[in-house]
Amino acid sequence: MSQSPPPSPQSEGVEPVFRHLDDADVPWQPVKAQRSSDGSTAYVWEKWLAFSPDPQYLTIYAKYDPGMIVRRHGHFSPHIVFVLEGEASFGGRSCPAGTHIELPMGAAFGPVVAGPQGAVMFEVMMGDPRSWGDRPEAFDAALAAHGAERLPDPPLEYPAWLSDLRSHWAGAVPEPGPLEDPPPDPS
Repeated sequence: MSQSPPPSPQSEGVEPVFRHLDDADVPWQPVKAQRSSDGSTAYVWEKWLAFSPDPQYLTIYAKYDPGMIVRRHGHFSPHIVFVLEGEASFGGRSCPAGTHIELPMGAAFGPVVAGPQGAVMFEVMMGDPRSWGDRPEAFDAALAAHGAERLPDPPLEYPAWLSDLRSHWAGAVPEPGPLEDPPPDPS
């Protein structure tokens, strides 16, 4: 039995959007911070290449500084991660460059621990990109194992249609004091 193809979704006036990593309107922004065991501050840096309200999606080019640790978490949408450079472990599983990770809606992964050279990743969230936390004791254990200390989340400019939920995940502890001066761009 053959089915008729669905009607074309083509819309008048809708065109592709092209961006380059060096575009001035795609700045690096720190999104997570920690004090590493050597006293330095490590970050997760992101460039938000596309951030759409309808339908909601976000594409990210991310750099994790060496040893950076991110809590175990999930997102309010399906999430794809592709490791482009370096290596990171996700919940203890080593993920070198070339690893594709599919995080279905409702699944959590991590803690994420960047390798000694850090990691570069391309990420796509196909819906609400905000995260929810899972098993905060796993994050605390990863920080302790690496002699690292959680620092406050750096401030972010979210689009007007989306609020920042980073400090509201299950089991969150109150945010530490304010982060020092903004870090220099990782370029």
